[in-house]
Amino acid sequence: MPIKPTWENEEEVLLEEDLEHALDSELACRIVVYNDDVNTFEWVIECFMEILGHTSVQSEQLAIIIHTKGKATVKTGPRAELEAPTQALSDRGLSAVLEEG
Repeated sequence: MPIKPTWENEEEVLLEEDLEHALDSELACRIVVYNDDVNTFEWVIECFMEILGHTSVQSEQLAIIIHTKGKATVKTGPRAELEAPTQALSDRGLSAVLEEG
């Protein structure tokens, strides 16, 4: 098998780094849900499953984190993809906000 010149390997690494940077910038937003004294665990779990497409296990774990820590990031992605689910969570009474970075 022929050996690649060093410069070809370096070029591939640079391309991978550029790709990772592009992906990171696309995932610059996150939906954060804050704890409240109004919504039940069951309701929060149901909302995460229906709106965010999380499994029941993921949803339950997020609900516990929100309850114990006061808030949790429930989904990350591009702003355009997160605006509607953030609004849907808010419409169902959850304290959901879309944050940059």
